[in-house]
Amino acid sequence: MSKVIWITGASSGIGEATAYEYAKDKTIKLVLSARRVTELERVKAKTGLPAENVFVLPMDVTEIEHFGEKVNQIIDAFGRIDVLFNNAGISQRGSVVESQFENYRTIMEINFFGVVALTKVVLPIMISQKSGNIAVTSSVSGKLATPMRSGYCASKHALHGFFDSLRAEVWKDNIHVTLICPGYIRTDISKNAIAADGSSHGKMDENQLKGLSSKKCAEKIVNAIQKNKEEISIGGKEILGIYLKRFFPKILSSIVQNQAPK
Repeated sequence: MSKVIWITGASSGIGEATAYEYAKDKTIKLVLSARRVTELERVKAKTGLPAENVFVLPMDVTEIEHFGEKVNQIIDAFGRIDVLFNNAGISQRGSVVESQFENYRTIMEINFFGVVALTKVVLPIMISQKSGNIAVTSSVSGKLATPMRSGYCASKHALHGFFDSLRAEVWKDNIHVTLICPGYIRTDISKNAIAADGSSHGKMDENQLKGLSSKKCAEKIVNAIQKNKEEISIGGKEILGIYLKRFFPKILSSIVQNQAPK
């Protein structure tokens, strides 16, 4: 039976690269979601899959009231959902003092509440199937915190609490939950980040520019989902921060403090 993979945030970056990675299996059926229809159509064409195997489903992850309708469209088209990859998200660049409070609401709506709401709509389908994989793009920032990203870090930490709890509830229904923690990946996430005044940051971080390719990241993501891994960290030396946090927290604290603007 052909697996049905639903990817949000599929118009660029990690989501786009993951679509191409899944498309290496020519029997796969993809559902591609994001706000930009033209970009989704571009990704669809580049997958190389038969047109009938790729369903472009535009959506805004903050418009929770439409999620039920979106899910029904997928079931009408493909009959099931085997993998939900919650990948849509936004980052932040701005100090706590300078950042508008509304920025925090925006970040949580996109990175947390939208993800939780979509998962809750898809869950009954997977439970009825007695199978499914739910994958979530968290971040290394979901394991530790760094300056100028307080809202982003908070939203990613929240994902770990929710999805670790969900995993403990749905394993009996043969549903697997994978938390994906990328470090520095070469995408436009820093360019699209919310600045303190609510505008777009508009700059590529140097560490992002030197990061792992989205293609390599996607390979690891698909492998982790297929192996039903509970959690995976992807990146370079920044991954060491997770272990410093666990075993040598004072050392990590010193490193992080040195990253703060002087």
